[in-house]
Amino acid sequence: MTRLAARGAANLALLVIALAFLGPFLWVLIASVQPEATLSAAPTFEFSLDNFKAVLTWETIVLPLINSVIISGSTALLTVIVAGLAAYPLSRYQLRYRRHFMLTLLFTTGLPMTAILVPVYAMFFRFNLYGSVPAMVLFLTASSLPFSIWMMKNFMDGVPVSLEEAAWVDGAGWVQSLRAVVGPLMAPGIAVVAIFVFVGQWGNFFAPFVLLDAPEKQPAAVTIYTFFSQYGQVAYGQLAAFSILYTAPAVVLYVAVNKYLAGSFNLGGATKG
Repeated sequence: MTRLAARGAANLALLVIALAFLGPFLWVLIASVQPEATLSAAPTFEFSLDNFKAVLTWETIVLPLINSVIISGSTALLTVIVAGLAAYPLSRYQLRYRRHFMLTLLFTTGLPMTAILVPVYAMFFRFNLYGSVPAMVLFLTASSLPFSIWMMKNFMDGVPVSLEEAAWVDGAGWVQSLRAVVGPLMAPGIAVVAIFVFVGQWGNFFAPFVLLDAPEKQPAAVTIYTFFSQYGQVAYGQLAAFSILYTAPAVVLYVAVNKYLAGSFNLGGATKG
């Protein structure tokens, strides 16, 4: 009886948490199709696509989404490449200060972005990089590397060294073994790191807002700020419609690579035969 009551209490708590997360999503869905949506959106039989028509313009949604894809995709690609190259010696070699280096990486993941941006903002002005998208991508890559290297190293530890040794016997170097042996076997781990970085930068508002000067360079995370007027008025319907369109690419990306995230490494018996 006690176990049944505990299970019921746990299920009730999970239901309350699920409703707390589901509430904002329902508000977004309802407000996006209401012509005169307010902060207290309620179910109604009056539906309209005017909010979507208002935001489906080049300046409002198309260009910002393209910028978001370029910034987030470039950051994810560079992070995966650099993190893979950095994680390889940490995983394969007995380095003297490896533990200290890993702990340093773990410490840097706790540094707040707001504290880092103050000197970065000054550095961008000092070297005439303010408003440069490639420079900001490099900064976002550097800020994503510590945790990405940590994750990549853990995934790389799951690939048996014996598989690389077989490639070394055939004359392959460490670059070839990393590209042809380790990389394909840890593809799920690479997908996890790439999605983690992509989604993190997709929702990054503060860094592009501070480091990019021109509106045509800013991603969708910054464009969403334009729905709040200087007089405190908010276009809730258009904001909800924009939020749905803004979230869709990240959801599509997750669904597309979901098969890599659903399983784990199954390398047992890979060297048999």
